[in-house]
Amino acid sequence: MSDTAVAPEKAKQPTFRQSGGVRGWFGRQPGWVRAIVALVAAVLAFLLPYAGDIPGIGPQIITQGIDWPSALFNMSYYVLLALGLNVVVGYAGLLDLGYVGFFAIGAYGTALLTSRDSLLYSHTGWAWLAAVPVALAITMAAGLILGWPTLRLRGDYLAIVTLGFAEIIRIVATSTPNFLRGDRGFTNIPHPPGQGSDGKPIFGVTDATPYFWLGLCVIIVVIFGVRNLDRSRVGRSWLAIREDEEAAEIMGVRTTKFKLWAFSIGAFIGGLGGVLFAGEQGFVNSQTFVLQFSILVLAGVVMGGSGNMAGAILGGALISYIPDRLRGISDPFFHTDLYEYRFAIFGVVIIVIMIVRPQGLIPSRRRAMELKDREKEVAPVE
Repeated sequence: MSDTAVAPEKAKQPTFRQSGGVRGWFGRQPGWVRAIVALVAAVLAFLLPYAGDIPGIGPQIITQGIDWPSALFNMSYYVLLALGLNVVVGYAGLLDLGYVGFFAIGAYGTALLTSRDSLLYSHTGWAWLAAVPVALAITMAAGLILGWPTLRLRGDYLAIVTLGFAEIIRIVATSTPNFLRGDRGFTNIPHPPGQGSDGKPIFGVTDATPYFWLGLCVIIVVIFGVRNLDRSRVGRSWLAIREDEEAAEIMGVRTTKFKLWAFSIGAFIGGLGGVLFAGEQGFVNSQTFVLQFSILVLAGVVMGGSGNMAGAILGGALISYIPDRLRGISDPFFHTDLYEYRFAIFGVVIIVIMIVRPQGLIPSRRRAMELKDREKEVAPVE
């Protein structure tokens, strides 16, 4: 036997794909590296209104039928809605098909307190900023009112109840021509406050860039808040409820309390989107808040990656960007605007993504592991 010791076999290092790709690499970095990457991403996001000035790339990504800053603002409130719905669906596992109802309550609460068309204007007549906390408080209360009687419902039954909640709000808004003004809606809703050095309002009607920046600031605050909740006892309780509600209750998790937390926080974030929407548009009516809106946001959350904030952000941005990008583009056969076929095209995109990546574009680690385990279970034995 040779006196030379046999060196142990070197352990194989996992490949970039096996270690989780970009997300796995990012998660293994020290805190200061992650902070720098997040800061750079935030700066680049604030520079998006000027993306059209990039030679070669800008004209390919900016929208044609709608001005680019307005398209970015649309993406900002869609992302907010996706983040809020991700709390309810992705974290707590509560299927909500009526999320547009909270968006509507936030917008209508702002309109009732600020618009000259409102019956309450003679008693309120508030500025936009003063109406924001009241509108958000009303929206959170609506989340509690919806959540309390539906706590014992799960799955399809919960989805039907939440769907009915959104439809009730739309029908009430349509059938009350005096209070909620039906299809006529509310006009002259004030914009957010602020003046530039030249005395002109920062939030005007000609440039949507300040609205996008405001929405982006709100998104950043929401991300920090939801991220802290996800890492706290509240987030762990949501995870337990999503995985197995009965087991969670047996183990001492107060399921009633934390499901109400999910509904109220999701409602709060949805109301934020409605408040921003009303402040930018200056007009709200019942036709804005159709059921299709809720389904679109839910599709964005599932497509991006349910249970993961990065996935919800990407999904929310895509469901807004894809239809707006189709505006002003004609198909080569019938020469009609592709925007008319936006839902068909978007449906095809969703189907392809769900076939190729059923866990979503940026899935949560737990969701990706679950699907991988299921693939092993159904894999044929050779």
